[in-house]
Amino acid sequence: MSQIDKKLAELGITLPSPAKPVANYVGWVRTGNLVYTAGQVTLKDGKIEYQGKVGKDFTVEDGAKAARLCAINIVAQLKDACGGNLDKVKRIVKLVGFVNGTPEFADHPKVINGASDFMVEVFGDKGKHARSAVGSGSLPVNVAVEVEAIAEVE
Repeated sequence: MSQIDKKLAELGITLPSPAKPVANYVGWVRTGNLVYTAGQVTLKDGKIEYQGKVGKDFTVEDGAKAARLCAINIVAQLKDACGGNLDKVKRIVKLVGFVNGTPEFADHPKVINGASDFMVEVFGDKGKHARSAVGSGSLPVNVAVEVEAIAEVE
C-alpha cells in the first residue's frame, strides 16, 4: 500500500473507480512527466450529486463539499495514470475549478478551496498548486462544480 493510500485510509476516503468518459475524450493524458485530467464532476457511487447553482441551490460550504468530491475523482484518475501507485505523484501543479453560480455569485475561490484543501490534506506540500477559480453560467448535467488538474508524476 502506497503512503498516499495510507493517508486516504486515515481520512476515511475510498477512491472510486475512475469515471469513464461520456463523450469523445479520455479521463487523463500523460505527456512527459505531466498528467492532465479531464474535468471531474460531482459523481459519487455512480450518481451525480450537487446539481444546481451555488448561491441559489447550494451555499458556499456546500459548493466546497462538491469541489472536494471533484478532487476525490481527480485523485482516482491520477491513481489510474500512475499504474495504481499514488506515491508516483511528485506535485499537484495546477487545479482549474469551474463553479456553476448565480450571476451575482462571487465567492468562487471559497468554493474551489474544497478541492485545494483536499489536495494538500492528501499530498502535503506536494499538493500545493497554482489555481484558477472560474464562474460559469452552466456546467454539464447542471453540476454545481467541475475541477480539472495537472500533476507532475514520476
